Amino acid sequence: MATALAKSDDRTDVTHAARIGHVSKSFGGPAGQLVLDDITLDVAPGEFVTLLGASGCGKSTLLNLVAGLDAPSSGTIATPGGRPALMFQEHALFPWLTAGKNIELALRLRGVPKADRRDEAQRLLALVRLDGAYAKRVHELSGGMRQRVALARALAQDSQLLLMDEPFAALDAITRDVLHDELTRIWRETSVSVLFVTHNVREAVRLAERVVLLSSRPGRVAREWTVDIPHPRRIEDSAVAELSVEITEQLRGEIRRHGQH
Repeated sequence: MATALAKSDDRTDVTHAARIGHVSKSFGGPAGQLVLDDITLDVAPGEFVTLLGASGCGKSTLLNLVAGLDAPSSGTIATPGGRPALMFQEHALFPWLTAGKNIELALRLRGVPKADRRDEAQRLLALVRLDGAYAKRVHELSGGMRQRVALARALAQDSQLLLMDEPFAALDAITRDVLHDELTRIWRETSVSVLFVTHNVREAVRLAERVVLLSSRPGRVAREWTVDIPHPRRIEDSAVAELSVEITEQLRGEIRRHGQH
């Protein structure tokens, strides 16, 4: 089947931040391993969606396809608001640059005039609550601070869609909890759309408006939940815990069904 990969820079279509239509992905040619199978998923403008599933189900593969880092074997992907910004589990900051200069690099690639970059970098650092960190080197920052800079750099791309691949997985529980609050605040302040990959059920429920569960390989959309729990949410809230238990049971069922342990 022919591949159709649509990437548009036309920001006039505001009906969707991303449209994923019947996307499949195989590695190793036509007879290779099927990783994703017939995925159809839309992300609305300003929506926060979490992708949840067992390790190896294709969550990160799907994110890479939406980011344009790879092409689907079949199906279509459209991001009408332009190229998405991508944030990884590792901060991927350049250690020879300061926090501010890391952000300015993204601004330069976006075409922001040199005279405006420092002020914009400082504004973004303030947005992620890192006022005064402009001149700090990467080795001077804690793990949580590095991820804040990475988030500011992603926001510097001025994308309508932010793709996040387990960005808090390597952090300790307290730092992760704080960054959940910060990400929620920034999402609500900026109205950016977010597609967030995680294997942590409570993280998915705490953050998202909608949780999408992928089956084990090949990844298919197994079920979706709308999360109506009002903000602010806490990881220990009874409503978060209750929905997390329900989703966890579904996830366990998918793992058992596909013989994974």
